[in-house]
Amino acid sequence: MHPNKIAPMAVETPVNTRAIQELDAAHYLHPFTDSKALASQGSRVMVRGEGIYIWDSEGKRLLDGMSGLWCMNVGYGRKSIADAVYAQMQQLPFYNSFFQTTNVPAVQLAAKLVEISPPQFNHVFFTGSGSEGNDTIIRMVRRYWDLQGYKDRHVIISRHNAYHGSTMAGASLGGMSGMHEQGGMIAGIVHIGQPYYLEGGKDKTPEEFGLEAASWLEQKILEVGVDKVAAFIGEPVQGAGGVIVPPSTYWPEIQRICDKYGILLVADEVICGFGRLGHWFGSEYFGIKPDLMTFAKGVTSGYVPLGGVLVGDRVADVLIEKGGDFNHGFTYSGHPVACAAALENIRIIQEEKLVERVRDDTGPYLKQKFETLADHPLVGAADTCGFVAGINLVRKKAANVHDCVSFDAKLEVGMVCRSHMFNNGMIMRAVGDRMIIAPPLVMTHAEIDEMVALIRACLDATLTDITQRGWM
Repeated sequence: MHPNKIAPMAVETPVNTRAIQELDAAHYLHPFTDSKALASQGSRVMVRGEGIYIWDSEGKRLLDGMSGLWCMNVGYGRKSIADAVYAQMQQLPFYNSFFQTTNVPAVQLAAKLVEISPPQFNHVFFTGSGSEGNDTIIRMVRRYWDLQGYKDRHVIISRHNAYHGSTMAGASLGGMSGMHEQGGMIAGIVHIGQPYYLEGGKDKTPEEFGLEAASWLEQKILEVGVDKVAAFIGEPVQGAGGVIVPPSTYWPEIQRICDKYGILLVADEVICGFGRLGHWFGSEYFGIKPDLMTFAKGVTSGYVPLGGVLVGDRVADVLIEKGGDFNHGFTYSGHPVACAAALENIRIIQEEKLVERVRDDTGPYLKQKFETLADHPLVGAADTCGFVAGINLVRKKAANVHDCVSFDAKLEVGMVCRSHMFNNGMIMRAVGDRMIIAPPLVMTHAEIDEMVALIRACLDATLTDITQRGWM
C-alpha cells in the first residue's frame, strides 16, 4: 500500500465517526465543496433515515427540510421500494437498451410516465440523472431543427441564476457564473434575467413585473435572430437559485412568446416534478404546455439514480419519422433496477394521493404556517409554492419588502443561520441570505408545525448570534 494511503476499515455499528471522517478527507472529493475547508472540520456522517428524519453517526436526529436534495418525496425507509429493487436485482440486475433490446421495467415505467404526464407526451428517453437529461435536451432540440432543414437554429435561451445540472452542457444551460468560470461554456447558449420579484420588481405589481421579465425572452429572440433560436428552457420554480417563484403572469406570457416565434419550450421538471407543487409536474401548476420536460429526483424519490426526458409529440414525430438513428444514449438508459424503483415510488405517490394532499391539504397548510415567519425580526419575506418555500434574511425590515436593508454579502449570514439549523436538528439550505426548504411530501400537519417551530427557534439563535457580533 502507498505510504500516504489510509487503509479502508469496515463500517460498524455504532459508526466510528472520526475514522470515517479521516477516510472521507483522505479520499472523497465532494460535489460543490471546498475540500480543504471540509477536511479541517470533518463531514457530518449520515447513517439512517426514517420518514422525514435522518440521523448522523453521533445519534443526532435532524428534520430533513430539503428532502435529501429535493428528491426524497415519499420519505425515508420505504421497504417496498427496497423490496422492488431487490427482486429486480435477483431477476435481471442489468441489461442495456442498445442493439434492439429492452426490459420490462423500463417499458412499464415509460408507459406509466406517459399516463401521469400532460397529454402531449407519449415518449420517454431515459438517462441516469437530471444533468444527463439536459444534455439530452440540447442534442434532441438541435437534431429536431436539423431534420427540418434549419441547421442554424441551434441557440437555446436560458436564465441567469438557473440551475440545469453540472455536466458541461448542464452547467452551460444553467445561469450560475461560478460554474461558468470553472470550465467555460459550450457555444450557442444565451441567458436572460430571472423572474425574481424581490430582486427586480420595485415600484411594480407582481403581475406587471411578470410580464416585464417574460418580455426579456422576446427581446433576446429578436437580438439573436428568430432564425437562430431553437428553444427556451426554464425551471417552473427555480430551485437551487433560491426557490424563485415567478409571478402568475410570467409563464403564460413565456408560452405566448414561444408560440409566436415557433421555438420549443422546455420545462426542467427535475425539482418540480412528481408532486412537489401539488401537480404531477410544475408545468401543470403554471398552465403551460412544454414540448420537452426533463425529470429525475422525485421519479424514484432518490432511492436509485434515474432521470430522463419526456418528449412531446411535436418533437417525437419528427425524430421518429425523419431521424433514423438518434446517436445519443447511455449505458444505464432504462436501467431495470432504477425503473423498478421508480414504478414502486409512483405507486406509493398514487396510492397515498400525495399529489392531491400537497395541492389540497398540506401545501396550503405549509403556506399558512410558514408565512407566519414573516413577523420575525430577521425575515424580510416568506413565501411558498406547494412544497417549496423560502425566507429572506434582512438586517432591517420595512413595510415594503423592497425597502428592507440587506446584510453585507461578505458576512454570509445565511451560512451562519444554516449552522444554527444543523446544530438544532433542522436541515434548511442557504442560498446567499435566502433560506429555503423542500420537505418530503409525506409530512403531516403536526410535522409541519414541528418544522416551522424549529425554524423559528433557529432564527432566534441566529439573531442572538449576529447581534453579539455587532452585525445588526
